[in-house]
Amino acid sequence: MSDPRPATGARIEPWREDDLELLQQLVGDPAMMEHLGGPESPEQIAGRHARYLQQGPPGAGRMFRIVDEPGGAAAGSVGYWERAWRGGEVYEIGWAVAPAFQGRGLARTATALAIGAARAERRHRWLHAFPSAGNPPSNAICRRLGFTLLEELPFEYPPGHVMQCNDWRLDLRPAPGQ
Repeated sequence: MSDPRPATGARIEPWREDDLELLQQLVGDPAMMEHLGGPESPEQIAGRHARYLQQGPPGAGRMFRIVDEPGGAAAGSVGYWERAWRGGEVYEIGWAVAPAFQGRGLARTATALAIGAARAERRHRWLHAFPSAGNPPSNAICRRLGFTLLEELPFEYPPGHVMQCNDWRLDLRPAPGQ
């Protein structure tokens, strides 16, 4: 049976002051946070929003809102940030799409755009994603975007909550000739 929802496109834009309500939908919703330790409190969401608004120095990472096309509605978030991993510095990437917009490829499209932005930074060779091992849609995005599955491992997120994640890695070096 085919999906009755039409396929749509996505674009990414820098995170904005008026994206607090979107963030509340994404990380304040128990269903959305099922694989990430449960919903965040209003105080945690406000703190996260403030961090998303602060763009660090060039190359430190960026947060974006995902915009549904052609309608222009804010549909989710995607971003990458620096982290120490296995003795080196890498980028980590993460994404979330509100339930009303899921299943149409927006997360995959927006994540591909964010990967392009991270690649253009030319700061780190590796980009990692750590979706829950029990989250098939997020793991499928990694697979479809060319990440390599390195291993399944226990991962602490949020602090105090250990979950089983897959460590997916993508080489950010430009392809030959670019």
